[in-house]
Amino acid sequence: MTHELTASRLASASSNATASGGWWRDAVIYQVYVRSFADSDGDGIGDLRGVRERLPHLARLGVDAVWLTPFYVSPQADGGYDVADYRAVDPLFGDLADADDLVRAAHDLGLRVIVDVVPNHTSDQHPWFRAALAGDPAARERYHFRPGRGAGGGQPPNDWESVFGGPAWTRTPDGAWYLHLFAPEQPDLNWEDPEVAAEFASVLRFWLDLGIDGFRIDVAHGMVKAPGLPDLGHGAQATLIGSQPLPFFDQDGVHAIHRSWRRLLDSYAGERIGVAEAWAPSSERLALYVRPDELHQAFNFRFLKCPWDADAMRTVIDGSLAATTSVGAPTTWVLSNHDVVRHRTRYGSLDRARAAALLMLALPGSAYVYQGEELGLPEVTDLPDGVRQDPAFLRTAGQDGLRDGCRVPLPWSGTEPPYGFGPAGSWLPQPAGWEGLSVAAQTGDPHSTLELYRAALELRRALPGLGAPEAGGADAGAGTEAGSGAEAPDDAATGHPGPTGMCWQPAPEGVLLFTRPGFACTFNTRPAPVELPAPGRPVLSSAPVETDGRTVLLPADSCTWWAI
Repeated sequence: MTHELTASRLASASSNATASGGWWRDAVIYQVYVRSFADSDGDGIGDLRGVRERLPHLARLGVDAVWLTPFYVSPQADGGYDVADYRAVDPLFGDLADADDLVRAAHDLGLRVIVDVVPNHTSDQHPWFRAALAGDPAARERYHFRPGRGAGGGQPPNDWESVFGGPAWTRTPDGAWYLHLFAPEQPDLNWEDPEVAAEFASVLRFWLDLGIDGFRIDVAHGMVKAPGLPDLGHGAQATLIGSQPLPFFDQDGVHAIHRSWRRLLDSYAGERIGVAEAWAPSSERLALYVRPDELHQAFNFRFLKCPWDADAMRTVIDGSLAATTSVGAPTTWVLSNHDVVRHRTRYGSLDRARAAALLMLALPGSAYVYQGEELGLPEVTDLPDGVRQDPAFLRTAGQDGLRDGCRVPLPWSGTEPPYGFGPAGSWLPQPAGWEGLSVAAQTGDPHSTLELYRAALELRRALPGLGAPEAGGADAGAGTEAGSGAEAPDDAATGHPGPTGMCWQPAPEGVLLFTRPGFACTFNTRPAPVELPAPGRPVLSSAPVETDGRTVLLPADSCTWWAI
């Protein structure tokens, strides 16, 4: 069963995307963490029918697509990222008919649908791994089973650590060890076994045939390990991810897998896409995932991790744009997701979160919005230990263990929990005092964060200078050869925009000012107002802005869009 986007929505899609050769190049994609979005049946857990019923909120918000976190059959050891059956919906979330209905309803609203695929590891309850534990040699070849070291093989095969803390190896009753870079319930697959590649090609076709528009590829950097599985040589390995080469992440061999998936995606009509969740030690390494014959997008985690500092942000923006421009791809910006502390809390205030959102949406390329950031939700930092479900918390080491705090269910309406999330309670407790943050409370309030996002997305679609620049001869979406000699965005000294259509302009310390065709953006990271010449006519601001047409007093911790 396939469902096409409605012609009316396609007709109203951004002209920038059409001109640049791919809808994803300037798309704004909304991440739904399914179990925390909307509960339709009263069990306290969000589900696919709940998502379908709330799709009008996303259409009104103005996003182009929705990304759904895993809803497959799973023991839920890691929020569904431990998959036991890649072709079936877990009863917690509904069934295949609900998935089909959701895709159909989204397409009727002009929203594309992206789903997670988890190819680095399966659940330990997957039939393959259960057969491997039972001693099936062919099944063991699909994973990384090794003999131990030391007397009697009692030590792990190497010194690799789990991202969630502790060793990355667990011993089986027969004395062998298996690799799991995440929880023990998530054994890593061996992508050197051809059966693994064949199985995932079949899984992708299954969901593409259902009508989905693409895949967010979990741990896209992890499927290939260094030959011989060499020791790393030191501990605290989770802190090194994304900052230096590692023998278990970002190995060159992953790119052959992504090329094969790109060929599969291109064999379907409708511009189906692949999105890499990839941690790489440099922007240049990350750009390899979005070369013309590989994936379409890769999350820019350097931008997400950037501190509240104008110079640091400009450095990250320049490096990101230079790297992706060199391969003819758009940059994909993101501020929050289901794995990190919400950016309102990271940055220290709602004012800064609102400003950062406008900055992100003004940059060339695509952007992702994590559910609840359009409401200005803060991280919930005081969850009782007894309700936490994040394996990083339960294993007491590795990551900070705070992922549950960004997964608290959304407030939709009402004055007390569960704030319209569902007929009863919610799987994680919602704080008292969230009634003012609900969708209902913010709708129609011109000062609310929700209306700021709605206005920004409407302007982003309407203003020709926003979104993605034209891809030209280096269009990654067209499958052509990467543009050779593509230059980095020009700096303020040149006074001319580079290939991204963006040009930095002189600005006081702590302030960023850049222009794009017919558009300017000012971003003040200082704790006090700053006066400078008005670059044009203000059209949207994260805080009230004062201008007499000649000068402007930029509010502290603010971002303003200008028509020029």
